[in-house]
Amino acid sequence: MQTENRLFDDMAKLFNGLAGTMAGAGREAEGQFRERVRSFLGGSDFVSRDEFEAVKAMAAAARDEVDALRARLDALDGKVHQSNAPTSYDPATPASESPAAFPPVT
Repeated sequence: MQTENRLFDDMAKLFNGLAGTMAGAGREAEGQFRERVRSFLGGSDFVSRDEFEAVKAMAAAARDEVDALRARLDALDGKVHQSNAPTSYDPATPASESPAAFPPVT
């Protein structure tokens, strides 16, 4: 024999309704929190991940170009110093006219 107890049924319905209301309030609070964080960060000067990655790639390309130019400059500088190096010592040539035996180190 099954007994009907309306008090327990009503309490179960009440708690189920309360749980649904609390879940809805939690979702609403989370949404408001996210919106406030977005508005706070939107007012700041933060960059997006895409912008950061683009600038990072540009910096890497510029660094590679600088390294290539530095190597090219060193090669040209070596050629200039080789062409200016004295082939032999001539004591008759005044010091002001003879090329420097050792080029300046930069």
